[in-house]
Amino acid sequence: MEPYRTRLEDVPLVSGLRRDEGWVDMQVQFLVDKHAAGSDDFLLGWTVLPPRARHERHRHQRADEFFVVLQGAGMVYTDAGRERAEKGDVVFTPRGHWHGFDNTGSEDVVLVWGWSGAGSLEDAGYEAETM
Repeated sequence: MEPYRTRLEDVPLVSGLRRDEGWVDMQVQFLVDKHAAGSDDFLLGWTVLPPRARHERHRHQRADEFFVVLQGAGMVYTDAGRERAEKGDVVFTPRGHWHGFDNTGSEDVVLVWGWSGAGSLEDAGYEAETM
């Protein structure tokens, strides 16, 4: 595999993310993934959640996930419920555990995040909580 480099402004938004699968008004980019970079077991993403946007509770059976809050604040979902998360917070969720993010604030939330164990949404074993 060759080294890969891109720029945030050159990466398109992920299309086809559906509200009924937990993706509510989010802007998601896969910066490093299986499709663009040939990465089978790592994915790096960038997400902007405008006020009232959220990623409903979900889990990945085949990928651990981390995220860093770069801007804004809101509530992070966990197995136990909800907890506040704000700029500077780093959250790690092992595979198989419920997680998500709800922008309850008045400014955009910006997250950089990644998966270990999968390079694509399909490979991660994404499962949204049934509402």
